[in-house]
Amino acid sequence: MSIEITSLKNPRIKFLTSLQNAKERKTSGLFVIEGIREISLAAASGYEITTLVVCDELYQPDNNYLVSFDVPEVLEVPELVFSKIAYRESTGGLIAIAKMKPVKLDDLKTSEGSLFLILEKIEKPGNLGAMLRTADAAGLSGVIIADPATDIYNPNVVRSSIGCLFTVPVGVAQNDEVLNWCKKNQIKTFAASLEASVDYTSIDFKSSSAIVLGSESDGLSKFWLSNSDGRIVIPMRGKIDSMNVSNAAAIIIFEALRQRSL
Repeated sequence: MSIEITSLKNPRIKFLTSLQNAKERKTSGLFVIEGIREISLAAASGYEITTLVVCDELYQPDNNYLVSFDVPEVLEVPELVFSKIAYRESTGGLIAIAKMKPVKLDDLKTSEGSLFLILEKIEKPGNLGAMLRTADAAGLSGVIIADPATDIYNPNVVRSSIGCLFTVPVGVAQNDEVLNWCKKNQIKTFAASLEASVDYTSIDFKSSSAIVLGSESDGLSKFWLSNSDGRIVIPMRGKIDSMNVSNAAAIIIFEALRQRSL
């Protein structure tokens, strides 16, 4: 069904903008995806698209990321309306509403030599999105959100991940569930901490492993510092004693990949 909308006061447009709110997303089970690439990746990963919002003046198909318009609802809006509801400029004139999918820990697949990233209480959506991009680039077995402090369907997570939320296996659970799952699957956990004495390059990441990182503001909790198989540190040579958590994740992940390539 195709509907032409010319007003920001239209109930369908108001509903779309309401999905910026976590409570509305939780109640409806829906979230917003901006951009042709992101929508294409979501659909390819099995996400059900319920609504497409298209601006013909801006719409630019991408042969690398095909999007089907065979969805329950297509809203056609002018550029004036689209520019008000889109947070990014590079959307290609397309926004979607999709149904959330369960992100259960037990749905993650493990194998010999699995490599996971465990993120405890990451509160900044931009950091979470950036680490999903790194996880995709590294071909990680999955990203596990422990004791979540932000909704993975937060629009800023979706945007900053540039669609990698849909390409990387993700699980969400509480700390104790994550630790038990790792033990059950014989995955060694290595907690990144400034208090650690072991240089991250001296750890053997070749066996099934999980790199555990905490928030920039608080770092890892005592739970992970006490229960991990080892604590690791990235040596700092400057004036400060920390770096952006997404940068730290990338450094350790690609050290693990370097070891595995030898």
